[in-house]
Amino acid sequence: MKIRLYLDEDAMTEGLVTALKERGVDLTTAYLEGMINRPDNEHLDYAASQNRTLYSFNRGDYLRLHAAYLAEGKNHAGIILANQQRYSLGEQMRRLLKIIAAKSAEEMQNNVEFISYWS
Repeated sequence: MKIRLYLDEDAMTEGLVTALKERGVDLTTAYLEGMINRPDNEHLDYAASQNRTLYSFNRGDYLRLHAAYLAEGKNHAGIILANQQRYSLGEQMRRLLKIIAAKSAEEMQNNVEFISYWS
């Protein structure tokens, strides 16, 4: 099964959303799902409940949540993290598309990927 994305508030720029959708990526955003101004754990819980891999710039918080999920035996549908303001919109899109082409939704289960590894 193909990775389906959930972009949290940090990552949901209109240009990125449009570019990914134009390339056939199944995605939704915190805005579209009514999840604005929610804590990070609620974003991850929501993404997990929808079988969507979460994409965010919030590396520290989501790495901590990932560790907590594993320690508690909870599952999530994967997390993709990037450094904010390090990548252009086009570079984010290209790297996300590489991850989606290379990994299945099943392979992302309970895993974290960093777009910095996908040049």
